[in-house]
Amino acid sequence: MHCPFCRHTDSRVIDSRTADDGTAIRRRRQCPECGKRFTTVESASLNVVKRSGASEPFSRHKVLIGVRKACQGRPVSEDDLALLAQKVEETIRAAGSAEIDAHEVGLAILGPLRELDEVAYLRFASVYQAFDSLEDFEAAITLLRAEREATGHEPDSSGIAPRT
Repeated sequence: MHCPFCRHTDSRVIDSRTADDGTAIRRRRQCPECGKRFTTVESASLNVVKRSGASEPFSRHKVLIGVRKACQGRPVSEDDLALLAQKVEETIRAAGSAEIDAHEVGLAILGPLRELDEVAYLRFASVYQAFDSLEDFEAAITLLRAEREATGHEPDSSGIAPRT
């Protein structure tokens, strides 16, 4: 680690703490050359492998964009979307792998989105799972109804299933 003040090639760690809900480590460092202190933040990289084989860093922002499109016109707040994106990232990081398939990201989105808004879930699933017929929609709706009946959760007047 180079000192940002004198560019010396070494530094000493004085203090380490977790940051960002445990996904990063904040380190206080001191340069042995000039004596100045500075902070670094370290986080584990998480890459998404796309269908094409290309790899790119995981982006919570991209999750938000996709889910926001599915929730367009639905009674879902930005806070709800941010919480969903955080849940997705936590689920993916909990797998403990440095690389994850894009397909797995989509699967991690489907569960929390179904809990948030069933209509948005169907919209997202129709694109993600490439629905190409009415039968695909009917099958997804039948599955949603069966799960709702099994858990005893009925949506309120807004069409949103109660959160558990």
